[in-house]
Amino acid sequence: MRLIVSNRSGTPIYEQIKSQIKEAIFSGELIEDEMLPSIRQLARDLQISVITTTRAYNDLEAEGFIYSVQGKGNFVLPRSKELARENALHKIEVGLMTTIELAKVNDVSEKEIIERIKILWEEGNEQSVTV
Repeated sequence: MRLIVSNRSGTPIYEQIKSQIKEAIFSGELIEDEMLPSIRQLARDLQISVITTTRAYNDLEAEGFIYSVQGKGNFVLPRSKELARENALHKIEVGLMTTIELAKVNDVSEKEIIERIKILWEEGNEQSVTV
């Protein structure tokens, strides 16, 4: 797993770390019980404060993504279906907000958007059923 942080981003560094680790978990790049870099090692590698990496790991643990074993390190928790579903719903909402904003700017009605979604949904179902 490779983490990239930017001081120029409007997002705090600990949030950047959290989101990249979450994405690696959801994508399967990080698997259940896989050990994460130590807090100190991650701080050294990213050239940031240990406090920042500690905050990221503490938040990830509080949110149910990782667990800590005293003296051994931090590990990826098993992925819960509910957590994966919440992540998917968040991504869908972001995509839909982009669609809604684009529709409003171009005078496309809610009814037209809903019709398009229904058509695309049905096309997606047809494609997945094709053998």
